Parts: sequence; C-alpha cells; structure tokens
Amino acid sequence: MALPEASTIWMDGALVPWQQARTHVLTHGLHYGTGVLEGTRVFETADGPAVFRLPEHLRRLDRSARMLRMELPYSVEDLTKATVELVRANGHRSCYLRHFAFLGYGSMGLDMRFSPTTTAIASWQWQSQLPDSGGGIRVKTSSWRRNDPNAVPPAAKATGPYLNSVLARREASDAGYDEALLLGSDGSVSECTGENVFLVRDGVLRTPPSSAGALEGITQDTVLELAAGLGVPVRVEGLLRSDLYAADEVFLCGTAAGVVPVRSLDDRELPSSPGPVTERLREAYEAAVSGEDPRYRRWLTPVG
Repeated sequence: MALPEASTIWMDGALVPWQQARTHVLTHGLHYGTGVLEGTRVFETADGPAVFRLPEHLRRLDRSARMLRMELPYSVEDLTKATVELVRANGHRSCYLRHFAFLGYGSMGLDMRFSPTTTAIASWQWQSQLPDSGGGIRVKTSSWRRNDPNAVPPAAKATGPYLNSVLARREASDAGYDEALLLGSDGSVSECTGENVFLVRDGVLRTPPSSAGALEGITQDTVLELAAGLGVPVRVEGLLRSDLYAADEVFLCGTAAGVVPVRSLDDRELPSSPGPVTERLREAYEAAVSGEDPRYRRWLTPVG
C-alpha cells in the first residue's frame, strides 16, 4: 500500500518539502537500528483537530532516547510546538503522526558515540493498520518469540527491535491471518506485532505486564483508565496462551489500530466478537479521542 504523501515534514527544526526530507545512505540508524519512535494520532473533534495524549508520547520518546543513550536535541516542549506547527502546515483534520529520532551520518561501526542525532516528525492520512470489519480479526501465534526483556528493554520504543514484529507479521500474513501473537522466551503471552493484548473472562479484564516483553502502551494505559471509569475490574498479570483460548473475549489495542476485537486465535473461535466489554471499551475510546467525553479532554492537545 503506497504511503499517502503530505506537503511537508518537520526535520531538525524546520519544515521541509516531503520529497526533500532525506538522509545519507550511510546513516548509522539505517545500518544498526539506532533510533526511537512514536506513533501518535490526530483526531477531529467539535473544536477542531487535536492530538491524542501527545505529552505522554513525547515523554516516552525522551525516555526511550535516554535508555539507548542517544542525545535528543529537542525538549518535549520544543517537539510539542513542532507537532502543532506541522499538522497546521499540512492542513490535516485527522492523521497519523510519526515522531522519530535516529543516529545520522557521521560515523560507522558499533560505537554509537560519534553519530549525531537527527529528529523528524511526519504526518499523513493513515487508516487503521488492522482490517477489522466490525466482527473481529483472525490471529495466529507466531513461531518467532518476542525479544527477551533482558536483551532489549521493552520500555524503549526503539527501531531495531521492530524487526521481530516485521518477521512475525509477515509469517501471519502469508498464512492468511490478520495479526500475529508473540510469546515471551518463557512461553507466556507478550503482545502482538504492534498492539497490546487484553482478554475478558468472567467480567474481569486482564493484560500482560511489561516484564513479559510487552511495550508499556499508551493506548493500553488509556484502556485501563477507561475500564476503571466503567467499573470493569482490571488485572495486569502474566498470561498463558491457554488463558486466551479460554477467554470470553479478546481484543487488541494500539495507536495505529485503536481497539480491535479478535474473532479467533489459532483457529479457535472466541465465544463473542466483539463481546460486550470490548464494545463498551471501544465506544468509550471513541468518545475519548473525539472529545465527546469531557472527563478525558485533558488527553487532547488542540491544533488550532
């Protein structure tokens, strides 16, 4: 699927034409995966376009850079202003945002100390990355295991480790499934290739912790808070694949996907898809991102 272009990209402090946002072929991050990223979304609200949970995303970008010992040349406040400037320049009412910092051209080899950091923000029109028609998606457990949390820190949203997700998604797609479930090195449930996993059983919502190799997802955190507001009991705990098989409902959540019900896992049909808890949470999520629920307007950064 071709990437829908916008007019400009913010790059190292300036707006540049989309086709001129380029980097050298010997960029360090291209060879060694030394970069950090965020996926964020702009939603149309009654008061105009707004970025959903922008401060949380930018603070995580900053933490990720510090964990990789990359110097991020811009503050959260700088990147907030740049994000608003970019969305306005591109005239987007709703869109996907990619915040990206990577080690650029300057040196090669595994010693990363001598490569400067390049920082960029792009926005484009991008639909949900999972083909949910309303009745749920088909998921397959991958033969690939999630990166061990003691090998690569799951709290850092880094570019290099995404090869793990790319391989798992390709395997699932080639086999005719919509998404792949990744297990940790101990066989416990971790996450999917770009989404956190939730199950519902006997009215209780459960999701794996970051110690299982799962990213501390901002959409995951959103769902947990929405569930608390709806009075749905929540447990963050280790899960086995059989826990998902025995669930009443399973759904995934992520910035690029939203809240997406799972219809089947490893060809085992779930009792309901979408189930009643999933539906309530999906409706609550839509009300939050659109600004319709006043309790969560604090999550929205207006573009103007």
